[in-house]
Amino acid sequence: MGIKILGAGKYLPPLIATNDDFAKIVDTNDEWISKRTGIKERHMANGELNFQMGAKAAKEAIEKSCVPLDEIDMIIGTTVSQDTYTPSMSSLVGMALGIENAVCFDINAACSGFVYALDMANKYLSFGEYKNILIVSSELLTRLVDYTDRSSCILFGDGAGAVVVTNSDNKFSAKLRGVPSGAYKLVAKVNEPSNAFKTQSCDWGNDEVNNFKDGYMYMDGHEIYKFATSTMPQVVQEALEKANMNIDDIDLLIPHQANIRIIQTAVKNLKFSMDKCYVCIDKTGNMSSACIPIAIAMAIDEGRINRGDIICLTGFGAGLTSGAAVFEF
Repeated sequence: MGIKILGAGKYLPPLIATNDDFAKIVDTNDEWISKRTGIKERHMANGELNFQMGAKAAKEAIEKSCVPLDEIDMIIGTTVSQDTYTPSMSSLVGMALGIENAVCFDINAACSGFVYALDMANKYLSFGEYKNILIVSSELLTRLVDYTDRSSCILFGDGAGAVVVTNSDNKFSAKLRGVPSGAYKLVAKVNEPSNAFKTQSCDWGNDEVNNFKDGYMYMDGHEIYKFATSTMPQVVQEALEKANMNIDDIDLLIPHQANIRIIQTAVKNLKFSMDKCYVCIDKTGNMSSACIPIAIAMAIDEGRINRGDIICLTGFGAGLTSGAAVFEF
């Protein structure tokens, strides 16, 4: 049993920060950033909350799907940058849209989140209890960025993407992977717990992580690069094998938009053509789990995705997580 994407939507905040803007606050320049990352600009929230961005993307996806609000029976949210510990981002999106009854929950699989959510949606739909599932991936990563760290602050932007999916006889296959031993390779800690009786600081069991500032994102760029360039080709091949397909069957590959060098290396390792790979990192930067659904919406709008096409999605992220999904659009 497969899935069918009935509609896709996106929201990118109107505030744009270019590489030249970053050169004014840290020791960097446009050439250095462009050459190493492929990023030219990124969108940044300017008063928008995470769930509000998600609701705007979801509204567009629902309108394009032609599914009535009261027929959305599940909302799966993906985010690492939620506005509240509770309720979930998905519940807040449902509230903003005026949805009265829907199962709502969030998952945190970092930049692999959308692929994880699509696989979960496929499994829920296959049992027949749910008919239309809204997946909302919204990220306000700029709330986690240390703007004194020139190596990382240039990478991230804000935005949201969403799709409405239903059950279908179309092909669908996914492969998910987790490497918990690499959990400390990309970390953003919450503020340390505080109470009236506390007498000791928390010990993370790792001196480096103990010294990370609460609330900011830290990553081992070298290790993440090695993980990404090896895991993405592997999970794509495994997803294709499950679907009894090969790399030549793919009409469009949509990877996580983290770094152009990672994308190019992974595509080369797959022996795939960059001409059939969708890249928008120059316009968006890294938006964690929102990258892939935003790219889907962009590709549809640009005519790069048409009904009957075989689409492959692949991502990697903190956790360490990775995944790929192959499906007929």
